[in-house]
Amino acid sequence: MAPKRRRTTEAENKPEVKKGSSSRLTKSQSQPLKVKDNKKKKKNNNNSPVVVFAHGAGAPSSSDWMIRWKNLLSDALHPVEVVTFDYPYISARKPPPKAEKLVEFHAGIVKDIANKYPQHPLILVGKSMGSRVSCMVAAEEGIEASAVVCLGYPLKGTKGAIRDAPLLQLEVPTMFVQGTKDGLCPLASLEMVMKKMKAKNSLHIVENGDHSFKIAKKNLESAGITHEEAEQSAVQAIAMFVSQIIGTK
Repeated sequence: MAPKRRRTTEAENKPEVKKGSSSRLTKSQSQPLKVKDNKKKKKNNNNSPVVVFAHGAGAPSSSDWMIRWKNLLSDALHPVEVVTFDYPYISARKPPPKAEKLVEFHAGIVKDIANKYPQHPLILVGKSMGSRVSCMVAAEEGIEASAVVCLGYPLKGTKGAIRDAPLLQLEVPTMFVQGTKDGLCPLASLEMVMKKMKAKNSLHIVENGDHSFKIAKKNLESAGITHEEAEQSAVQAIAMFVSQIIGTK
């Protein structure tokens, strides 16, 4: 039986990122982000990260979900750029291949962006399959990522196997954002993997969220929150994690 996860408060999330730390959605954590509109300062700040954001298996970078989260990440992290792209199978209208076959293409995108912004911390973000490939890319030679953020990591394979090999190889600080009703990532299994990881890691839990963090209306009403507040809570947790890693304030 997995140990019970207690709720954390905003104050408990302020210390340095610890291995296996987690945060749960509470109403007090769901305040809207204060977005500073200072593009000139952002461009000249070498602490501003550059983000490479990979899509999931079933939808391209132009999907509503990807566009919304690209905007959320842009507002929260104040990056010099959030780069999205499509894996080649999208334009070829083919089913997604095994994640391992996408690493070379993905790594090429990451290297190009790193060369474009050599003085800025590199953050790899992925949705579902894109997060799994991002973890593989972060372990590649020549890739110097500061952190990886996994949005709905697909830990459980189609046949039920726990696919933890890419995570156990990682040495880059890694954050997971997972819904409690995500069938592709049982939280008890993820937390066991996190304890075995070499890399610093953190977990933000979206209560009653599915694989894409969607929450049923009845659960939103019961918690007294909106879907937008749930997303804001998650993206604030990401911003805190990234700032702790790259040293911004």
